[in-house]
Amino acid sequence: MQKTTLISVWYERYSDELYNFLLYRVGKADVEDLLQEVFIRAYKGLDSFNGDANPKTWLYSIARNISIDEIRRRQRPKWKSMMPFESHHEPKTERTPEHVLELDEEKQAVYQAIQSLKPAFRDVLILRGIKEFSVREAADVLNWTENKVRSTYHRAKQKLADEIGGDPREQ
Repeated sequence: MQKTTLISVWYERYSDELYNFLLYRVGKADVEDLLQEVFIRAYKGLDSFNGDANPKTWLYSIARNISIDEIRRRQRPKWKSMMPFESHHEPKTERTPEHVLELDEEKQAVYQAIQSLKPAFRDVLILRGIKEFSVREAADVLNWTENKVRSTYHRAKQKLADEIGGDPREQ
């Protein structure tokens, strides 16, 4: 299959999921640009992609790295004032992440609690708890061992429960 066609297929298949992942990782600002960057990097790195790997986990790895870069960029001092950028991603579903988050205060509290966690906890909660990745898939995306995914996920659920005042077994 031609590179452009393959990237287009992957975009159709995974763009909404990756958009949501990036939204959880970095918040609303610039998510559309970051999503485009995921597929640009995937296109450029397609020759090094191992066909035995799952494209979904490979794309999530790229998205995670891009989000880490974005968070680091935001933490640097800003030398210039920037105009806010409004992105208008058109998800295939009617329920956008923003819409879901606005449904009720409880979901908003969970979202805010996830945002307050350290990045490793946030990553594993998003992949395992929200995106329902298998332990193996999450390990591939995070470049961790399966045991590290399991233990970090367990600790992340406990920390999230502490943040929102619930029982981690109910998460």
